[in-house]
Amino acid sequence: MTFDVQEQLLSPDLLRFNSGETVQLARQWPLRRQEVLGNAITLAYGDFPPVPAYTAGIQLHIAPVRQFSGAEGARLLTMSVEVDARQAFLMQVFVPADAAAMPVVLSGDACWHYATDQVIAEVLRRGMVFAQFNRVEVAADPSPLTGTAEPGSAQSPHFALAWWAWAYHRAIDVLSRLEFVNPAAISVVGHSRGGKAALLAGATDERIALTCANNSGAGGAGCFRIQGAGAETLGDVLEKFPHWMNPALKPFVGRENRLPFDQHFLKALVAPRALLTTEALDDHWANPSGTWQTHLAAVKIYELLGAKANIACKFRPGGHDHNFADWCAFLDFADLHLVRA
Repeated sequence: MTFDVQEQLLSPDLLRFNSGETVQLARQWPLRRQEVLGNAITLAYGDFPPVPAYTAGIQLHIAPVRQFSGAEGARLLTMSVEVDARQAFLMQVFVPADAAAMPVVLSGDACWHYATDQVIAEVLRRGMVFAQFNRVEVAADPSPLTGTAEPGSAQSPHFALAWWAWAYHRAIDVLSRLEFVNPAAISVVGHSRGGKAALLAGATDERIALTCANNSGAGGAGCFRIQGAGAETLGDVLEKFPHWMNPALKPFVGRENRLPFDQHFLKALVAPRALLTTEALDDHWANPSGTWQTHLAAVKIYELLGAKANIACKFRPGGHDHNFADWCAFLDFADLHLVRA
């Protein structure tokens, strides 16, 4: 697959306040950012679950990890992330030997096992901690588990992507207090629907130093207005996965040009922190051409903030996968922005 990389005009204007005034200086961006958080993000994803009074990480088990060539001496911690004295989810934390103040790679995709032993070994070899949790422990996907409320129901008024991003935030509550973690060097990563969640997490938590979304499509890095052939649409998301996003978006199906935002808004919320989107050229569903357009539009914010080097978009041949090449592209970016920074 190839696509035209010529820049298109992506509306609405991210740099225009609700009042009509235009953001012209970097110092104006924080006020505009709050507008975007309060309006566009709430419309798209609904309200977030509340920030708990406290989050605790309870160590349940520790074991040596012997199967990772090049990462000898690593250990695995199994932890319970507890929110206001109730268990929310389990988290695995892989720690290099003799780690001290290490950067962290955090994934919520344990339910899909995208991080193979080869991936985890590579993270550890580069001197980073790898942590992962299973996001469907927090919000079921695509249907509720026995005894749980479906996201967006009267019993659980929050939608799945907001729950999953919230879970990233709670994992960071725990990770940032571990003695071997550098709390200023925490990155989040996810693939497909997990990429949507990771991008939303990075946009809404400024403790996250680096965000990476892989083949995340509609509701993630993809564009609702500008789409290649076969791309996932807003209508597809709301019909096939109605628990992911706010049903208040339904009036915009087929009228996406009337949306008061597009996904460059979500990307811009990460600025000036590091942001990488990784895409597969043959993954039509994830809309790589539309992702390129949201990237170009978000670059304008990074330029305004003097941080253009902090945003990148990398393409590879192939289809919808989170393969070792994708992970290495992310880890190279993390080396640059978290390890050598």
